Amino acid sequence: MPWTNQNGGGGSGGGGGGPWKPGNPGPWGQGNGGGQTPPDLQELLRRGQEQLRRFAPGGGSFGGTGIAFLLLAGVLLWMLSGFYTVQTNEVGINMVFGKYAGKTAPGLNYNWPYPIGAVLKPKVADRNAIDIGSRFNEDRNRSLERSVDVPEESLMLTGDENIADVKFRVIWQIDPVKPEDFVFNIRRPEETIKAVGESAMREIVGRSQIQRILTSDRKIIEPATQELMQRVLNEYKAGVLVLQVQLLSVDPPAQVISAFRDVTAAQQDLQRLRNEAEAYANKVVPEARGASEKIKQDAEAFREQTVAEAKGQASRFSQVYTQYKLNPQVTRERIFLETMERVLSGADKIILDQNAGSGVVPYLPLGELTKKQGAAK
Repeated sequence: MPWTNQNGGGGSGGGGGGPWKPGNPGPWGQGNGGGQTPPDLQELLRRGQEQLRRFAPGGGSFGGTGIAFLLLAGVLLWMLSGFYTVQTNEVGINMVFGKYAGKTAPGLNYNWPYPIGAVLKPKVADRNAIDIGSRFNEDRNRSLERSVDVPEESLMLTGDENIADVKFRVIWQIDPVKPEDFVFNIRRPEETIKAVGESAMREIVGRSQIQRILTSDRKIIEPATQELMQRVLNEYKAGVLVLQVQLLSVDPPAQVISAFRDVTAAQQDLQRLRNEAEAYANKVVPEARGASEKIKQDAEAFREQTVAEAKGQASRFSQVYTQYKLNPQVTRERIFLETMERVLSGADKIILDQNAGSGVVPYLPLGELTKKQGAAK
């Protein structure tokens, strides 16, 4: 039968009780070109049921089998949600019902999905730094960072009852061998490491003197603090590796820093004068030792020379005496001639020949000849 407008809705009936005509408003108050009609809710529900029937086993009835199929699909999707990825700088910590169930390496891994399982991913390869005694805060225009002192952390008592302002930095990372200790054994890791570092530094500084802390012991304090921190954290089973402790600054308190600088300058002057005195001593002492050694060697050489000459003269006298005993007359003449040679060698001499004859005096001017030879030279 034809559709009528008795119920107020339809595509073929008009609003005045007769069939619909062009130009008359439709059942929703629009004309043919005035707009789209709203969707029919019943039609939408019908189409949705048809789509479910296509995928449901059995083809038609959406009973117990269809519900089981939907439950199985939901469980499968829930199980697939347990896959997760671990990055190269991370380690996966698996938990089942809140209890530790093992750790996984980087890559694709699986654990029970939520709410049965959970996964934590601590970054074991990242290095972290904590500053103790100072903070870096952004200024108002947020373009630069400035350091802010924290006196309650940096002021420490030394072994000689002085106060030192010590600022340092702790570089640490999660222990890749035991990351579960880091996850489960400490609640606030950075605060714990900071407290341990401050306590260890106070203990090391409390064993030292202020002057040695400001000068020579700085390279000793850093490894000692690192070792003490690591030992305490291992006792806590914190799962933390202390990589390095860096002293940022070690100064006296601001109220007395000028006096300490004067003392430091005086000590430097003392050390400089001491070094100059040692350099002068190192220069003068070897020279004096060399001079004394030279005098000693000269004396020994003179002694050896004198003794050798004395022995030579004694030996010569002994040899002459031996020859004298063999032939005394020849020895006397030789001694006489040698003596006269020594005596007359530097005097002018005139030689007379006793056998030259009477009335003739042979003369040889040896002195003048000697003088002429000397002038010619």
